[in-house]
Amino acid sequence: MSSTKLLLKFARRYPIWISLTIVLGFSGALFNGVSTTLIVPILLNFLGQKVDLKGAPPLIQAIMSPFDGVPEQYRLSVMAVSILLAIVLKNVATYASSLVSSSLGRTLTSDLREEGLRLLLEVDLDYYAKMKVGDLINRLGGEIGRTAGTIGTLIRVIIIAITVLVFAGLLLAISWQLTMASTVLLALVALVNQYSINRSKYFGKVLSDMSKAYSIRVLETLSGIRLVKGTANEEREFQLLHKLIRSREQADFQSQMNSAAIGPISEVTGIIALMSIVVLARIFFIREIESLSAVLLTYLLVLFRLLPFISQLNAARSQLANTSASVEIVNDFLRQDNKPFMATGSIVYRQLREGIHFDRISFGYSERGNLVLKDINLYLPRGTTLALVGGSGAGKSTLADLLPRFYDPKSGCIKLDGIDLRDFDIKSIRRSMGIVSQDTYLFNDTIRNNIAYARPDASEEEIISAAKRANAYEFIEKMPQGLNTQIGDRGVLLSGGQRQRLAIARALLQDPDILILDEATSALDTVSERLVQAAIDDLSRDRTTVVIAHRLSTVQNAHQIAVLDQGHVVETGTHEELLDKGGYYARLYSMQFAERPENVFSRNEEIRNRLSYEVRTRLNTMIGSLRLLADDLIDTPEEQNELLEESYSSAISLLNTIELFENSTKLPTK
Repeated sequence: MSSTKLLLKFARRYPIWISLTIVLGFSGALFNGVSTTLIVPILLNFLGQKVDLKGAPPLIQAIMSPFDGVPEQYRLSVMAVSILLAIVLKNVATYASSLVSSSLGRTLTSDLREEGLRLLLEVDLDYYAKMKVGDLINRLGGEIGRTAGTIGTLIRVIIIAITVLVFAGLLLAISWQLTMASTVLLALVALVNQYSINRSKYFGKVLSDMSKAYSIRVLETLSGIRLVKGTANEEREFQLLHKLIRSREQADFQSQMNSAAIGPISEVTGIIALMSIVVLARIFFIREIESLSAVLLTYLLVLFRLLPFISQLNAARSQLANTSASVEIVNDFLRQDNKPFMATGSIVYRQLREGIHFDRISFGYSERGNLVLKDINLYLPRGTTLALVGGSGAGKSTLADLLPRFYDPKSGCIKLDGIDLRDFDIKSIRRSMGIVSQDTYLFNDTIRNNIAYARPDASEEEIISAAKRANAYEFIEKMPQGLNTQIGDRGVLLSGGQRQRLAIARALLQDPDILILDEATSALDTVSERLVQAAIDDLSRDRTTVVIAHRLSTVQNAHQIAVLDQGHVVETGTHEELLDKGGYYARLYSMQFAERPENVFSRNEEIRNRLSYEVRTRLNTMIGSLRLLADDLIDTPEEQNELLEESYSSAISLLNTIELFENSTKLPTK
């Protein structure tokens, strides 16, 4: 059983705890058995009945023999004190065993969670591409919690089993004939409960599946809450979650009904078994019933004390069956042989001295799938910028992901100063790289902690300097609490441009040797793009940089541009060289600005006229609004805000118009 394997796995780490739990459990069972065996003779003596132990089993004679040398007038008192002492020792052992097993259970729970977290932090990104985050959260939370409870239940089963064995030994010593009959009858009790235990296993699997489905749906709904609200699908999502919640509660209720039935069934069948033993005792010892009355009463009392433990054992078995699905899930979750892990090298990366060589790189996301990159051969000298351009799906981001070893190529290798990237210590490589992407991730934390994430020990002055260089400090100062302002989940309280500038500030503070910019400005408005691009220019200065861009105007100053198409590098060169070739890059450039090179000069006059008209229109609107504000001809604050918004909108439109004209003048002149 997986729960046993899991317990044994962790038991090797805590042999003393496990041994102490078993010893205390055995001691408690032993004292319990001794006290139970002493009760009947003491009661009979107390009632004035002389107990003849000559025909009694050797075990009872051995337990009672220490009292033979006690004077008659003190014997009853000594026996009473002895039984009281045995009961006290039993309860002390039981209490200590409970504390030890509880501590062991908590320790094992912590170990399970820590091992799961460690695994999730160390496993490759490829694992996350195949798994749903909601499922991982369910495994790390609910399933590990249920598994930890299973381990606690298994420890309890061991203690109960020890107690049952001790009592069974007492029963055998008193009467092996009755014990054989009792075993058959109690086996029938266990057989009756087996149906409920099998149903518990079924309900446990149902509950695990429903918990998984619920966790996945809740996480997806909350992650896509903007889409949910934007399409007015709140009620639909609620109904889906409502159905999952109610179905899970129904299954949980059925599981509880099944588990709750085990106790009463065990008690009823146990009493029937006990009454059957009484009948059998009368049949077996009909001729000796009077002389062995004390022995038979002791036997029945021991058996009666044993029945609750049998019931507890059946209930624990049912609980183990109910959580067995969780144990299987966690056991698979904690396995490492079925998950991808990135091997690390032994060379600690210090600094790039010569350059980066993408040496005949080929890569695909699955073993049998199509290659995304095919025979890529590029060289990036130290301190220069390589721009990767091409259509969607060309392989640009994939090639950039190979540099920090998010994935390893299927063939070929990446060399830093002639050394295979895989020979370097992976953490030292990643610490030396700064990554700024279009989808900037910010924690639900303060601005300060987000900027200093890569360098938690950075000083206040260093954080402020990085923010200023990223053109972010101006808006940070206007925030309610400055650097200590909470920015919400994924930075939801900030604009796209502000989030990008914080990401650039984070990279500036990190001071990376190698910089990767993946569509860092593609989703920004004109004003934000200019601020972010200025920060990127400062960040990229004198660094070895890989830039991925759809907007070709942002990569014109790159030292080298590589054009990718369907995983191949089809062209390389500078901006001017690629335009002169008139190939793929020139076509991309022309299409992006909606003009063909041969039509540019024939439309220059039209462009100038349109520009002049647009500029005059926007300026007139803006000047008129500002004059009204300057002459204080506005009656209400609402009108003032409206005019300010109109002036701002005109200014943005004017900037867009000028940018369009600038881009049109950069078209190739062939």
